[in-house]
Amino acid sequence: MALGMPLDTLARYPLLDALRDRRSRRFGVGMQMDSGPMAYRSSEPGLPLTEDEEAVLAFAACGITGYALGDLIYEPGKGGTIMAGMTGRTVASGDAIQTVSVVVTNEKATYLLKRPRDFDRKELPELHDLARRGELTELYRRSRVEIKNGRAAPPLRRLYNLAVNDFSLYDPASTYFLPVNELTFLYINGVMEILDEWNGVFLLDERASFRPAGVSKFARSKGGHLHDDPRDERVLTIQQLESLVTEFVTIEQGMVIQNLALMAQAMGLGGFPHWAAHPFGWLEALGCRMQKIPASRYLGMGPVLSALARALGRDQVVPLGLGIEKDGKPLLAPYCPPYFPSMEAAVRAVVDFKFGDDGVFRGGTRFSLWRDPSSIETTAKAPSAAAQDATVAYCEYVYRRYGRFPAYAPPLRTILGFQAGHVDRSFYERFYRPEALSETQRRHRELWHS
Repeated sequence: MALGMPLDTLARYPLLDALRDRRSRRFGVGMQMDSGPMAYRSSEPGLPLTEDEEAVLAFAACGITGYALGDLIYEPGKGGTIMAGMTGRTVASGDAIQTVSVVVTNEKATYLLKRPRDFDRKELPELHDLARRGELTELYRRSRVEIKNGRAAPPLRRLYNLAVNDFSLYDPASTYFLPVNELTFLYINGVMEILDEWNGVFLLDERASFRPAGVSKFARSKGGHLHDDPRDERVLTIQQLESLVTEFVTIEQGMVIQNLALMAQAMGLGGFPHWAAHPFGWLEALGCRMQKIPASRYLGMGPVLSALARALGRDQVVPLGLGIEKDGKPLLAPYCPPYFPSMEAAVRAVVDFKFGDDGVFRGGTRFSLWRDPSSIETTAKAPSAAAQDATVAYCEYVYRRYGRFPAYAPPLRTILGFQAGHVDRSFYERFYRPEALSETQRRHRELWHS
């Protein structure tokens, strides 16, 4: 059912006001600050977010909104076929891949919200209609998959958490939203674009004396199509390439956090971004499938340094989050082993996702806003055999040398979370001037809980 009056009021809330009045408001009803100049114990019991309130926040974070436009040139060499999806969300995403998933956790349950490509395409039109009609609670129910009973959270000890958040973090009445980056699909898709005949980028491994990263036989100096002459300025290292990938995906996660903050303000809720960048703490808490890799392997050390690290007792084990599963079924699975038998299989799967019989640029074009989908199908060509083979060679090299893909960052990554809850008006009225709260915080319960 639709949310009625609260959503009607929300729909009229000015964006300028949300931008102007957005603040981190950490102190909620039921909380206690033990010491300092603002020591205070709330006189009210904690008030958990309702399902409706969570639904609106979830929609702001990553809600499906309709079809992407894909207004690009789809002729060979013009770049349009880098697109890998045609569904839009409330946050932008490179190539419409939707690299970021969102976890929602409260005292009752922990959910993973599906990305557009996690749905059967036939479901999408109805989901778009739910969003347009404002039936956000129903959209929330259809988008979430329970992955754990009760709240998931890593320990509060250092460095899983920072001291600044101790008094407020994981409050029982709060709901925590956690974006999770999945790097591999965008990574493979981007590599295939730059290793084609028109871009011809040559890739080097800076941790192996700058030798070719599996792509030697595709070099122009050997009759191939990749520009291995540095004077052409088309040479990248693994680190440079992966830094671009991680920064690109991290920006998407930042948009999720900003949308949550703006929506919390518009609804009159409290909330704040939270450091969630422990390399594996959240992934363990979510019950991810984990792999333990010796540090020497993780860092790509050669045999001599690896042996020395073991001899000195310095070759520590590094946990690596691989994927989120439920009852043995992958829910968030990177395009790399163990979810694919090899990196070659992962690369071919990306190609098939886009250009297979029901791929984005084949049968999938009917799920779009194009008036003439057949013209896109006819024009959009799959990457050449040379581009695909060079991508396979590079990805296989990275996985073989470093025991994982990507080589630097883990395939799943958390950086920031957002905790939302009901503000304790008495706390802010006691310690702050009136403008610390906007009218939306003062009227929230009247609108959402009457």
